[in-house]
Amino acid sequence: MKTLSVERIKEKVINGERIYPEEALYLWENADFVTLGNLANFVRKKFHPDDIVTFVVDRNVNYTNVCIAGCKFCAFYRRKSDEDAYVLDMDTILQKVKELVEWGGTTLLMQGGINPDLPLEFYEDMISQIKKHFPQVQIHCFSAPEIVYLSKKEKLPIEEVIRRLKKAGLMSIPGGGAEILSQEVRDKISPGKCTVEEWEEVHRTAHRLGMTTTATMMFGHVESIEHIIEHLERVRKIQDETGGFTAFIPWTFKKGNTELDFVEEATPTYYLKVLALSRIYLDNFKNIQSSHVTQTMQIGLIGLHFGANDLGSVMIEENVISSTNFKVRIPKVEEMVRAIKSAGFIPAQRDTYYNIIKVFQ
Repeated sequence: MKTLSVERIKEKVINGERIYPEEALYLWENADFVTLGNLANFVRKKFHPDDIVTFVVDRNVNYTNVCIAGCKFCAFYRRKSDEDAYVLDMDTILQKVKELVEWGGTTLLMQGGINPDLPLEFYEDMISQIKKHFPQVQIHCFSAPEIVYLSKKEKLPIEEVIRRLKKAGLMSIPGGGAEILSQEVRDKISPGKCTVEEWEEVHRTAHRLGMTTTATMMFGHVESIEHIIEHLERVRKIQDETGGFTAFIPWTFKKGNTELDFVEEATPTYYLKVLALSRIYLDNFKNIQSSHVTQTMQIGLIGLHFGANDLGSVMIEENVISSTNFKVRIPKVEEMVRAIKSAGFIPAQRDTYYNIIKVFQ
C-alpha cells in the first residue's frame, strides 16, 4: 500500500475506491471534523443525488422485559422476580398493533428480553396472530440474541428457527444485539449475549432465506475506534457476500440506571465523526440512519450533512432508551417533515425496506 495521507484517502473515496481498516484509522486520526463530514456528504450524494431524506412510521413493542443476559448498558431489562417484570398478553399486543395501523404506521418493530420461559411456539403464535389480524403491517422483529437463544433452548439450528418464524409471518430482522461486533468489547458489556459469530450467522442465514435485515452499532461506551472499524469491516464483509442489509444504524449509549453509568457519554462531535466514518467505509450500503432518538433532533439533522440519508422513526412507542435518564422526544409526522425541510432536504415516508411511500414536496 502507498504511504498513507488524508489527501490520498480522500482521492480514493472521491474516485469510488474502497478504503480499508488502516486507512479508516488514519482518516479518523488525521482528518479534521469538517473534512470527514464533507467526505461523508459526498458519498451520501453519490447514493442519493435527489437529496431525499426518509423516515418510517412504526411502533416498538417490547413484548417482555424479562431478560437473563444482564447487559451492563441496559436499563430496560428485569429479572423474573422483579415486581415490574412482564410478558404482554396477546390481546394487548394486538391492541398496540391496531393503534399503529390507525396511526398510519407501516412497520412493527418487536423485541424483548431473553426470557427463558417463552418457547418458540410463543413467538410463532404471536407473529401468526398479528399477521392474521393485520396483514398489511410489515413485521420487523426479534434480534439475533433472541433467535440464538431460541436455537439453543429448542436444540434447533438457527436456520430452522428463522424458517419457522418466517413461515409464521416474520418478514425482516432488525440488527439489535450487535452493540460492537468485537468479542473483546462484548465480553465486557454483554457477556450473556450471543457471540460475534452467532450474530453474523443469524444475519447471513436470514439473507440466505430471502429476508432482509438491518445492521446496527451501539457505541460510545468502552470501545476504541479500532473496535468500531472492526465492526464496520464485519458488516461490510457480510454485505459483500449477501447484499441483504437494507441500512446501517449507529447510535450511542445513554446512561442512567445502567451498570455503565461511570462511563462518560459520547459527545455529539464523536457521534457525528463515527457517523461520517461509517458512511465513508460502508461503500456497499445504500442507507445510513442518523439518530434523533439518542442525539436530539438538532444533532440528528446535522447528521444528514455527515452522511446519513434517513432519520429513523416517527414512533408511537419507545421504552428502552426511555428507561435511562435520557428524555426521548418522538416527533409527529408533520414535525419530522418540517425538520427535514429545515435542514435543506426533501422529506419522504418509507416502509421497512426503504421503499418510498410518500414524498413531501
